[in-house]
Amino acid sequence: MNSSAMDNRALPLYLLLSMVFVAALLTANMISGKIISLAGLFVPAGVLAYSITFAVTDVICEVWGNQRTQWVVRAGFLVQVLVLLLVQAAIYMPAAPFWPAQEAYAAILGGTGRIIVGSLTAYAVSQTLDVYLYGWLKQRFNSRHLWLRNNVATFVSQLVDTSLFITIAFYGGEMPLLALIGGQLAVKWSIALMDTPVVYLLVYLVRQKLGDAKAGAPASA
Repeated sequence: MNSSAMDNRALPLYLLLSMVFVAALLTANMISGKIISLAGLFVPAGVLAYSITFAVTDVICEVWGNQRTQWVVRAGFLVQVLVLLLVQAAIYMPAAPFWPAQEAYAAILGGTGRIIVGSLTAYAVSQTLDVYLYGWLKQRFNSRHLWLRNNVATFVSQLVDTSLFITIAFYGGEMPLLALIGGQLAVKWSIALMDTPVVYLLVYLVRQKLGDAKAGAPASA
């Protein structure tokens, strides 16, 4: 198969994974205003959706490499900024006199300045770190030990993400910062361990679809 044919077959899969990434990212931002209780730990409702983004970037990086994965990460940042601007515009537009839900609408969708800054900063740093670290580990282990690369990159980047977001968003207030960071990491890391088989499966399916001569789960021995 020539390179152009390979590109034509790869593009729909690349775009599909990129859309899943952006959809999970925006969903996480939209629903994280609700704090939920999981096994006695209090975390934003968007924790599962956001965890999906790390699994997707690991799959993209495994198949297409760092450069194309960074394009997805940058696109995700720009989309977040665009959505933020559109949401803020909708909030500040005058409400119809017969519509009674302006305060609730603003409270749910608006967020605060520090939370928004914390979210964007944590995203930009942690997702970039995840892609870089995953690519470095892939080269270091000669494309072996996918389970190790997936989890190490995700654990480290989620530690940075959670610490940055919680500190920027809530420092100086009455929130128990260490407890919030610890609770979120426990949930995020548990999800990361559980999604490892999903990463293997997705990599296998993508390589099968592309007709990769090495189709199948990467060696881990």
